[in-house]
Amino acid sequence: MKQTIVKTLALGTLLTFGISNAQNKPKVVLDNFFNNEKRENKETKALESWHYTWNDTTNGGFSLLGEIFQKQGAEISTLTTAPSKKDLKKANIYIIVDADIDKEAYGGKANLIDANSIKNLTEWVKKGGVLVLMSNDNGNSEFEHFNKLAGEFGIHFNDDSYNRVQKREFEQGKVMVPAGNEVFSEQKLYMKEVSSIDVKSPAKAILTAEGKNIGAIAKVGKGTVFALGDPWCYNEYIDGKKLPADFTNYQGTEEWVKWLLKQVK
Repeated sequence: MKQTIVKTLALGTLLTFGISNAQNKPKVVLDNFFNNEKRENKETKALESWHYTWNDTTNGGFSLLGEIFQKQGAEISTLTTAPSKKDLKKANIYIIVDADIDKEAYGGKANLIDANSIKNLTEWVKKGGVLVLMSNDNGNSEFEHFNKLAGEFGIHFNDDSYNRVQKREFEQGKVMVPAGNEVFSEQKLYMKEVSSIDVKSPAKAILTAEGKNIGAIAKVGKGTVFALGDPWCYNEYIDGKKLPADFTNYQGTEEWVKWLLKQVK
C-alpha cells in the first residue's frame, strides 16, 4: 500500500510540474494585421498569409525564427487584429514587422497603426511587455504611423536606405558587431537595405551600418523595446544556404531570441 501511495504522489507531482511549465511558457505573438500580405496558394487556390509569418517556409518567411523561439521554450502565435488590452494580456513578446504600405496590403488598403493601438501597447510595455519593432527601408514600409508608436519610446525610423547590396556583393550588407554589445556577441551580421534610426532618451543605439544607427533598445517602465531598421532574420538569411559562411545570422538570431526572452518579466 505504501508503495502505491508513493507512486501516486510522484505522478501527481510530475503532472503538476508539467502543467506549471506549460502555463509559464513565454508567449510570443506575431502581428498579422499591420503586416497583412496575402497570396493565392497554388494548390488550394485559397488566400494565405505570407511574408514574415510563422507558417511561411519560403525565403521571406519566419518559420525558422519560430522554430528558434520554440527551441528556447517559448510558445508562438499570430494576432490578426489590432492589439487590444485583452490580447496583450496573453502576450509576453509582441512583434510588428514591416508595417504595410497600400501596395503590399491585402485589398490594397493598409491597416495603419492607430492611436488606440499605440495607447494599448505603450501601457503594456510599461507593465513589463517586450515590444519588437522591425521596419524596412524606403519604399518598402510604412513610416508615419509606425513612428508614432516608436516615438513613444524615443525611437524614430528614417525613411531612407543603407547597406544597399548590388547582386551578390554580400559584403555591402555587413553589420559588424563589436565586443561588449548588449544583445549580440562579437560577430558579422547581414542586413541589407536598412532604414536608419534616430534615438533619444530612453532609447539608445546598439547597432550601426555605414556610420548610421540601425538598431536600438529602450527600457520603459518594467518593459523593453527592441527596434531594428530591417526584418533581418527571415529564412533566406538564416538558413545557411545563401550567405557566405563568415556571416553569422543564425547564431545572431539565436542570441537575439535568448536576449528577448530574458527581458520577459
